Amino acid sequence: MSQTDYILGISAHFHDSAAALVQGDRIIAAAQEERFSRKKADWRFPDQAIQYCLSQLPEGASLDKVAYYENPALKVQRILETAREKLPSGARLWPQMVETFRNLSQLLPRQLEKVAGDTDRVIFVPHHRSHAASAFYPSPFENAAVLVLDGVGEYSTTTLWSGGPTGLHATGEIQFPHSLGLFYSAFTQYCGFKVNSGEYKLMGLAPFGTPEFRGKIRDELIDIGEDGSFTLNMDYFNFDRDLSTISPLFEMLFKQPHRHETAAITPLYMNMAASAQAVLEEVVLALAKTALDRSDSRNLCLAGGVALNCVANSRLRRDLDGLEGLWIQPAANDAGGALGAALEVARTQGGPRQKPAGDGMAGGFLGPEYCDAEIQGALDSTGLIYESVPDPADYAALVAAGLAAGEIVGHFHGRMEFGPRALGNRSILADPRGKDTLSRVNRSIKFREDWRPFAPIILADEAATYFEEPTDSPYMLLVADLKAAFRGPDGVGDARAQGHHTPMQLQNAVTSQFAAVTHVDFSARLQTIDPAAGARAGLILKAFHAITGCPMLMNTSFNVRGEPIICTPKDAIDCFLNTHLDLLAIGGYLVRKSAQPAWVRQKIGRTRFAAD
Repeated sequence: MSQTDYILGISAHFHDSAAALVQGDRIIAAAQEERFSRKKADWRFPDQAIQYCLSQLPEGASLDKVAYYENPALKVQRILETAREKLPSGARLWPQMVETFRNLSQLLPRQLEKVAGDTDRVIFVPHHRSHAASAFYPSPFENAAVLVLDGVGEYSTTTLWSGGPTGLHATGEIQFPHSLGLFYSAFTQYCGFKVNSGEYKLMGLAPFGTPEFRGKIRDELIDIGEDGSFTLNMDYFNFDRDLSTISPLFEMLFKQPHRHETAAITPLYMNMAASAQAVLEEVVLALAKTALDRSDSRNLCLAGGVALNCVANSRLRRDLDGLEGLWIQPAANDAGGALGAALEVARTQGGPRQKPAGDGMAGGFLGPEYCDAEIQGALDSTGLIYESVPDPADYAALVAAGLAAGEIVGHFHGRMEFGPRALGNRSILADPRGKDTLSRVNRSIKFREDWRPFAPIILADEAATYFEEPTDSPYMLLVADLKAAFRGPDGVGDARAQGHHTPMQLQNAVTSQFAAVTHVDFSARLQTIDPAAGARAGLILKAFHAITGCPMLMNTSFNVRGEPIICTPKDAIDCFLNTHLDLLAIGGYLVRKSAQPAWVRQKIGRTRFAAD
């Protein structure tokens, strides 16, 4: 096997199923199944994502190997062992376990054989090795420590690696049930959010509170060693024997039941979120230090679902002594496992790793793209009124003018992003300076909780003017604090003194020159972009800067609550029709809501989606 061979990676049958196609170190295509099926976090075998990836093979080329992102036999073994150990208390998990056993032992082999054509061409890569490979091989580093943190793979929940020209070498491991990802998910459930979906909400809620329960959590729930190794007190957790992640003792410890998802968010839950976040950061920082100490490198790569916690990531950037380079896989969740499995097989069967030429993720733009003829066909089929703007400079100027006038823009262009963050090609954009923009987009476009923050996309060469370090954040995986010169008076303390305690009341009490993208603690989940890289969102931002003097825009994913990020022109049009978006910038066309007939305005808000 050589660097010219094509490897297809697959993740499936848990959550965030995906497919990826690589040739040696080169990533050709990658996409999550949810984008095609329109089922958020779709766990099913990624037939449509596979079909897309195979469509990117050069004419006459064929697959050489199919890599699956974990060892299903070991996973089944761990599930059965856990079930036996927890009898009879684990009886509620048996239906789920039986389905998992059937999927992995019976259904999966047939699915993989159908794709590969021959079972001998299927290779199983351990779950955490797949994550580690997804982090190290696309990174710009010749050598790096690698830290993988997630819920659980086969047995591993936390692994440390050293990466170099000959590949990845394990340097440490923590096994189930002691899991930092499941620890954080327990607090996600306790605060009323969905496990494996709402962890980012918990992170967003944390700045509203104070970590007053940090000591109690350290004393009762988790024992942390100096090297970051940890064990959970399983008396308080139920994820190894029940559908709930927390036991009744968990609620008794904090003297309050878990919050129902529709109930008000009280200061207790804000403080719980802040406390869980503080403990998570403490463990991550200690583990990262150990990973560096055990490697011959001062560079660090991260993957696994916990690596999507951008607040913890920034803590590493600021506080990890000796750290020189930090690179985080933008698809750090199980979707990225498909990519890592393919890259690992390509490396092991293709010889030593080639010297990296830079970031191998191509900006994360690895999904499908659509030509103007396809886009025009989709527009014509709906009867929408649109205008064609073929010149890129004119197009950027028109969109920027709309943004400067207060319009909310749905932007669709180029290849779809791989990973959970919209990075400009499938994004909703707005002027970040409007005081009402946050609530307007949350309520009338995203249909989600009105306190949830949005992220800024900023010109890379302007980021250091407006934000404290870290300011190099192309994948929206770090947070940075807005500099004091652009903040208004901090009214959070006064708001609390006046009896205001809801997240939205506290959010409204904080003022800044960029209210739509400034969180309650003046932090922002930053995305930096260089217009010279060619992405159209960068050109629009550059034009907006020229008009307004403001070098940033609000950027959020192009979707509504409970729905995956859009993929196709039809998805973009459907979202435009169902929301109060003012302008759809799609391909070479502009669709203005104000120019549409009355029936378009009557469709807004009719389609409802499940909570995310």
